[in-house]
Amino acid sequence: MADGWAVQRTGPGDQARTQAREQLLDAARELYGVVGYRETSETDLCEAAGVTPEVLRQEYGTREGLLIALHNRVTTIGLRAMEAVLHSEGIDECSIADRVRRLFDAYVESVTRDPREARVTFVEVLGVSAVVDEHCKLWRALWTEFLTGEAERAVERGEAEDRDHRVDVMVMVGSVHELMAHHTRRCRRAMPGEVSGELTQLALTMLGSQRVG
Repeated sequence: MADGWAVQRTGPGDQARTQAREQLLDAARELYGVVGYRETSETDLCEAAGVTPEVLRQEYGTREGLLIALHNRVTTIGLRAMEAVLHSEGIDECSIADRVRRLFDAYVESVTRDPREARVTFVEVLGVSAVVDEHCKLWRALWTEFLTGEAERAVERGEAEDRDHRVDVMVMVGSVHELMAHHTRRCRRAMPGEVSGELTQLALTMLGSQRVG
């Protein structure tokens, strides 16, 4: 899923298509992330990107398809950042608190680096349509699998309560998105460290790690 939008292209014509796709994504980031998805028309997008409506329809189908593509790109960056932490030197020797904090530090830093992308990822995708809801649902399922693996590893190391944590993780994934949306909507932006600290505390509480040993 995370690589579903990656397309290999070669030749001048393909380069032009790639450029058009990037221009549309840049336009969507600016308009969806500043003006808002619902307030942005197809004409607005095409004028900002410098392409025709036919190009938008060819590359993304609709402005909704463009929203999904942008959300997918930003969320993939967040996932890759967390994967990089799991493959970093010394991560297996970290306590669960340190490991979870490093994971959320990497995630929050990557997805909030650009406030426009954060707004699209956590606010503008909400309640758009059944298609967008299904896209977000698939991502939540992917996050649940990813974080459940971490919970199981914590249990094996005696750092979390010995029980099935899947439901806990499902609730946590939803809570993470709600908390990220809350901070994204606020006039005063919270520092990434503040947000990841809140997420870390939430995760440790749900895992019951504070009551272990």
